[in-house]
Amino acid sequence: MGLAAGAVVLLAVAASCSATPESEKGATACGGPGVGVEQVKLGLVLFDSGAASAALASARAGVDARIGLANAAGGIHGRKVVYEWRDDAGDVSRNAVVGEQLVGREGVFGVLMMTGAYAGSRDTMLAHNIPVTGLQLWEWAEDQNVFSERFQASPLPIGRYIQAGGGHKVGILTTGSAEATLAAGRVYKDALTSIGLAATEPISFVRSVDSPAQLAQRLANAGVDSLLGLTAPQDLADIVQAARAVALPLTSTVSLTGYDHGLLPGLGAKLAGVSFPVYTMPFEAGGAALDTYRGAMGRFAPEVADPDQQFALQAYIETDLFLRGLEAAGGCPTREGFIGALRRVSDYDAGGLIEPVDLGTTATVPLGCYAFVQITGTGDAFRIVRPRVCADSASS
Repeated sequence: MGLAAGAVVLLAVAASCSATPESEKGATACGGPGVGVEQVKLGLVLFDSGAASAALASARAGVDARIGLANAAGGIHGRKVVYEWRDDAGDVSRNAVVGEQLVGREGVFGVLMMTGAYAGSRDTMLAHNIPVTGLQLWEWAEDQNVFSERFQASPLPIGRYIQAGGGHKVGILTTGSAEATLAAGRVYKDALTSIGLAATEPISFVRSVDSPAQLAQRLANAGVDSLLGLTAPQDLADIVQAARAVALPLTSTVSLTGYDHGLLPGLGAKLAGVSFPVYTMPFEAGGAALDTYRGAMGRFAPEVADPDQQFALQAYIETDLFLRGLEAAGGCPTREGFIGALRRVSDYDAGGLIEPVDLGTTATVPLGCYAFVQITGTGDAFRIVRPRVCADSASS
């Protein structure tokens, strides 16, 4: 994977710490990159502009909420957590550039990747052992510096859900034709066919070019009776409306994005009946963990009127995961120490927002169960329709 031209100037990693007591300086003075006496600096890469970026619009708020909560509690080992951020526009070549900026020029300790274009900077991060957490990192699960609570989310529960609804042939839809998105679509196709469903090849939709009506007719001609959307919510809404116009008999429509209460006023009616797989605790379930999340969003990301948004919560969890690594790395964290310590955490649950996972095995053990929520027929709310659907149909 090619990187943009330009040398990466890295600060040397120094594992030794000074003898200055924490009581005198608030935190230990260390020599590692991004680690100062009073703060630790992270990098944040956002898919913040360009096609389909709207789906991730709430991600930075989730980062701010979790970091704000940590800092309000005194930081991590006495250090305030700060970050520098860059927009990669979801573009692999741009991701390479901004990744080099954050690691070289800014000297960050590690990086939060809220983007699907990590391929651009992956070689830089791997070569210099930069700790990384974030979204859509499943292709890099074997990289020891990369962490996720769900590297592999089995597509099979989605297939089981569609089968239970009476579906037989699935139309797989994507927003745009980025190779990473199409590759994900092909993974879902293979999984669906492995349990007896028929499925189309991923079908790309570009709003400025493609006609929803023509696409709906294409789906009808193919004999599709259910849909799987790897799409921006507005794109799926247009396609669903067109499908209704040609009376396409859909037993299920499942979307990987759009579990966002902020979308209901504008798109709820158009997406009525659409279902969403949720690996976190559904917002409708309530409980202490969600109360903590919502309180942090209200306090540290007040620009988000409704915190019950899919990518805000996911970004909050990915940030929490990084902070857990900083805690585990001790008072004088190094990148190597962070990676080793976080890999040994066997009961990570994001403060109760997810089922506990072993971070030492997430690279090889896929997440096998989801809850499914659905937009009600009136389009103004979500409801939990299946609290637990698993890859093993016997566990559904």
